[in-house]
Amino acid sequence: MKHKRTFLKAMAVAALATLGMSSAMAADITGAGATFPFPIYAKWAEAYKKATGTGLNYQSIGSSGGVRQIRAKTVAFGATDAPVPGADLDKDGMVQFPAIIGGTVPVINLEGFKPGELRVTGPVLAEMFLGKVAKWNDPKLVALNPGKTLPDQNITVVHRADGSGTTYNWTDYLTVISKDWADSVGRGAAVKWPAPSSVGGKGNEGVAANVNRVKGALGYVEYAYVKKNNMNFLQLQNADGKYVSPDDDAFASAAAGADWFSVPGMGISMVNAKGVKSWPVSTASFILMYKEPADKAQSAEVLKFFDWAFKNGKGMAAELDYVPLPDALTAQIRTKVWSQIAK
Repeated sequence: MKHKRTFLKAMAVAALATLGMSSAMAADITGAGATFPFPIYAKWAEAYKKATGTGLNYQSIGSSGGVRQIRAKTVAFGATDAPVPGADLDKDGMVQFPAIIGGTVPVINLEGFKPGELRVTGPVLAEMFLGKVAKWNDPKLVALNPGKTLPDQNITVVHRADGSGTTYNWTDYLTVISKDWADSVGRGAAVKWPAPSSVGGKGNEGVAANVNRVKGALGYVEYAYVKKNNMNFLQLQNADGKYVSPDDDAFASAAAGADWFSVPGMGISMVNAKGVKSWPVSTASFILMYKEPADKAQSAEVLKFFDWAFKNGKGMAAELDYVPLPDALTAQIRTKVWSQIAK
């Protein structure tokens, strides 16, 4: 994994700068939304620009912002990790399809431990986010980590301050794994965080920065941000009772049994998926587009970009520990979803 980490550092400097440029640079394609897939969209955009001359201006503003932007018709596509329900897609006249698969990871700031050295179960993790397990040396954490000397240090929960598909998927997992969380908080792109000691951050970037700043912090970010920021993370017990670390194989295992067309808009949940290798908080990130776009030329350019990315971007995705969609699925997306978009 060291070479991947080194590659990501180099990529981030160039790609984040490229996508962070002012819209005055006249990009040919406009999109906005989820911060979860931003690192891979940045990498794809850089390579696509070199290959075709067509640019991408993607605003990494969070899933809720992406849904608002596409509904306001200020961008050619919106991106969200919290899939829009089928009824809302029909009402808006939009289609939705997955573009990439990844995973959300519990990250910590705790001195004296290596990444993945400490373990947690889903129910205990939910209690930490509820504020019921409020210290790192709580007996429940001590019992899960025999032989480790955990500090008498307060846990500060770091969460998203903006409406977020990452939050939706994180709270979806906590809702599935913990009745207490389900009854008191539930799932959503924005929720009322119950832990007394908590702080918000904007985007995956903001959460990562706050976790690295606050001693004793516990947060959640997409895995590319874990690597980019050299963050510590917790191993998590999966549905098969195995403790696993996050990586592309673990995300792929969770996605292996996905029945994408079982839900309108392909908006399935992969949290707590079966499989001995499966990462419990694996998810897809989705693209929203209009069936009758106001600018058909711009819409066609979006489809060209994702068509190119599906065919040519698999290696780039794997380098960042995302999971590219299998060819059989992208073929179905072309015939069943893209065919609904007016040319």
